[in-house]
Amino acid sequence: MLTNVPTTKLQNILRILLGAFMVFAAIGHLTYLRSEFQAQVPDWMPLNKDLVVILSGIVELALGLSMIFWKKQSVNVGIVLAIFYVLIFPGNIAQYINHTNAFGLDTDTKRFVRLFFQPVLIIWALWSTGALKAFGRK
Repeated sequence: MLTNVPTTKLQNILRILLGAFMVFAAIGHLTYLRSEFQAQVPDWMPLNKDLVVILSGIVELALGLSMIFWKKQSVNVGIVLAIFYVLIFPGNIAQYINHTNAFGLDTDTKRFVRLFFQPVLIIWALWSTGALKAFGRK
């Protein structure tokens, strides 16, 4: 486990904003957007798509709340969130490859452009929590 490093006011604001985004996404996973999120679960996934959406929603809720409230472990939470984003990326690829419409992504171009947003989320999680700086110190 890495120890926390000092973060700026901007980093803290963006950490909390990303945490709030994750909580909002989790609520969608667990309630009114379940069918939309099921469209992103790859067909090769050996579990029921609805179960995957529910489980990922629970993980998102835990990570979102941790981003907001668990400041003493923010570096480690940022690392776990970045890993989570890497783990769910195959769903975005599957949505593109399978031409699956969801969340207004109704063209291959829109689905392709979305693929480039995942690295932004990964960097956001690592930067806003100070994890990038902590890696540099290690």
